[in-house]
Parts: sequence; C-alpha cells; structure tokens
Amino acid sequence: MKTINLKTIALVACMLLGLCATAQVQGDLTGDGNVDIADVNAVINMMLGKTPQTAAGDVTGDNNVDIADVNAVINIMLGKTNQEVQNVTVNGVSFKMVAVEGGTFTMGATAEQGNDVGSEEKPTHQVTLSAYSIGQTEVTQELWQAVMGDNPSYYTDNLQRPVEQVSWDDCQAFITKLNQMTGKNFRLPTEAEWEYAARGGNKSQGYKYAGSNNVDDVAWYDGNSGMETHHVATKAPNELGLYDMSGNVWEWCQDWFGNYSSDAQTNPTGPTSGSYCVTRGGSWGYNGWSSRVSRRNNNSPSLISYYYGLRLAL
Repeated sequence: MKTINLKTIALVACMLLGLCATAQVQGDLTGDGNVDIADVNAVINMMLGKTPQTAAGDVTGDNNVDIADVNAVINIMLGKTNQEVQNVTVNGVSFKMVAVEGGTFTMGATAEQGNDVGSEEKPTHQVTLSAYSIGQTEVTQELWQAVMGDNPSYYTDNLQRPVEQVSWDDCQAFITKLNQMTGKNFRLPTEAEWEYAARGGNKSQGYKYAGSNNVDDVAWYDGNSGMETHHVATKAPNELGLYDMSGNVWEWCQDWFGNYSSDAQTNPTGPTSGSYCVTRGGSWGYNGWSSRVSRRNNNSPSLISYYYGLRLAL
C-alpha cells in the first residue's frame, strides 16, 4: 500500500480551509515538501496543456508556464537558486519576493572587478546585514498599473517589461499605495541590500555581474538590447534566483548618494540627507561596464527617464 504523505494531507486541508498563504515552497508543485523530478514533470505537463496551469507552475512570475519555468524548477532542485519565495497578489497581479539570509560581505571595488572600477566604489568596506526579502524581478508595468492605475513607461507593448519613466519620488508614492493595498511594509532596498543581493548573498560565487562573469548571460545592455527594455526574467538568474540585477533598467535605492568609508557597518542606510539618490544595476541603454555589481550611479529624486525603474524590498 502506498504511504500517504502527511505534508500533502496537511497542505490540502489547509487549502480547503482557506488558511494557507498564496504560495508554498517555490517549485514544489506536488506539495510533498520537496522539489524534485516530479515537479519538473508537473511543469512540463502544464506547459503542454496536459494539466491545468496554476500559479505554482509559474515559477518565474511572468504569468506564463513555459520552458523558463521548467529550467527554474531544475535550478531549485539542483540547489542553484533560493527556494524561499513569497508570492504577493494585488488586484489580480502576482509577484515574487525572494528571502535573503543575513550575512557579512565586502562592499565596493572587490578583486573580481579588476580595473573596471570608479573612484566612487572605493574604499571597500565590510557590511553586515540582517535578513530581508527582495523582488525576484524589477517591478513590471503590469504591477505598476495594478497599483497606480496608469503606465508611465515609454516601451509599453508588453506589460512584462519593467516599468520605467518613474522617479524616486514616484516610487515612494507607488510603495505607499502598495502598502495600503497589501498591509505590508514594502520599500526600496538600501544600497547595501541591493549590492549584497546582486552578489548572490551568502551563496555568492564572486561574479563580476549579477550571476556571471559574462555580461551577456545576465544583462540587457547597449551591446545586446536593441536599445530597448526587455521582458523581465529572460536572462539567467544570479545565485539567489534574482533576475535583471545587471542591466534592463537602473534601479532606484532608498539611500541618498554619498562617499564610502572604510569603516565596518551594520545595516547602513546611507547619508541622512543629500541632493541625489542612488541607482544601481545599469540599463538597456548603458554599456556593460555599468552592469557590474559594484557600479554606483545617482541622480535627482525627481528625475524621470526611460533608463530608470525599481525593485522592491521587504
């Protein structure tokens, strides 16, 4: 007689009673508490139309079940990406927040960056961060529209492109409304949180870009973008399963821009005031050099540009 999995019974009961959150372990489509070949087969069956598609099968969060989701489940199964992912739904639009374990890292112009560093990336310094969550992708146009009721972007033919033409001030208004709608405390990541996540957190392999030493693997930049934004999560993820932290759009951070100090810091939040806010990650219209994990940029919080978007933190 086949043994009944108690985790599956508990999960089904929880779902029937309406007590479960919107997601279980990412990639665990069968509900047995593991991510394995059965889950890969489940995604393939959804992709081929043999079984109904579900939100759990959309592992990449692009509202489609396709080969990218098969690859995502395989990466989770092999331990290449983070399994701790929270689904959040607002006005029918779902997005994913990835858990980042706290840790200590060296921030700034570290050795793998070689000579491709700017003076603003020095000196390197030790930073210790508490645990937090960060968006698996940039905020899409679909999500922005679900919250704000409009789409300010220049490239609007695909709502799965990142939202752009949003200022730092606009991002704050978006986050305020999102928090009112969800009851959560979303925010922009601090600059240190952004860099730690881009480097892969405590799973970092020491890459120059977010997930690779080859910029074309992970980033849309001026050398391959066709000079426009692209559907999120179409390049390879980094060690935490985060997409587009190199390239596609610059991402606003919470911090005012300031010079680095060599002093060790814990949960830094940047200067207490300033004229310019930090942006990170490079974009479709900038060179690959700007897509490095240590690259710093800044601009006026009122600037609106089709190079600039955002990623959420929690």
